[in-house]
Amino acid sequence: MSNPAFSKFAALSLKVVGTILIISSLVDYLILAIPFSPLNPEWQISFINQIVDRGIIPMVGIGFLVAGYWIIDSLDGESGGKINFTDLRFWSFLLAGLLGLMFLVFIPIHISTLGKAQAQAMLNIEQSATQAESQIDAQLGQVSELLGDTARQEELKQAIDSGQLEEGQQQQLETIYGQIQELKKDPEAVENQANEARTQLETRRKEAENQAKLTAFKSGFRIGLSSLLLSVGYALIAWNGFQSIAGGGGGGPRRRPAGKKK
Repeated sequence: MSNPAFSKFAALSLKVVGTILIISSLVDYLILAIPFSPLNPEWQISFINQIVDRGIIPMVGIGFLVAGYWIIDSLDGESGGKINFTDLRFWSFLLAGLLGLMFLVFIPIHISTLGKAQAQAMLNIEQSATQAESQIDAQLGQVSELLGDTARQEELKQAIDSGQLEEGQQQQLETIYGQIQELKKDPEAVENQANEARTQLETRRKEAENQAKLTAFKSGFRIGLSSLLLSVGYALIAWNGFQSIAGGGGGGPRRRPAGKKK
């Protein structure tokens, strides 16, 4: 390093920033888990989504931390010896291993939870469609009954002709009576309107089902792929980090052979 003082400051800055990123991300993960409800599929999906979206932050923090130590080792020109349990690098490599395992486990959990959520969404859509179809059938029955009840039609006509109704009620009854007369001229119009309503209902049901499937697929693909990449990244950091510990290198540079010093 050409400027040792600046290099030491850069190393300290990297270690401080890295440590802050790691600690703040872990605190963020704990806050995201509140209120803790692991048996709730909606909570599981939301929690895993947010954790995966923030998954790169601890990795960046670990990178900064290790880079800071590497600069110090480079300045000393030594490997730094064995890393012990008080060294932040040991705990950062251990954390990387745990996070790699966590993101790997997230993949099947998220896919399974999405499957359950999609099944529930399909059930809700089917129930809503069945309820709406029942309402269409009920309205069709009421209209058909009214068209065949001449006594009620006569009572409605007498109420309109009496002139004793309020203006708003008068207009409403006149509209209803006019519709009844139109439908009596074309009895099949009622059934045609009901069939049209059923067709629109079926179209909306299929659109809702397709949207639910697409949403589940996109979420599963995005979170699954991101979790896999994060898991591999953390696993590589942990593996190489612990290899350096086992080799006594501490992640720093090797000693230069004699006669090759600058």
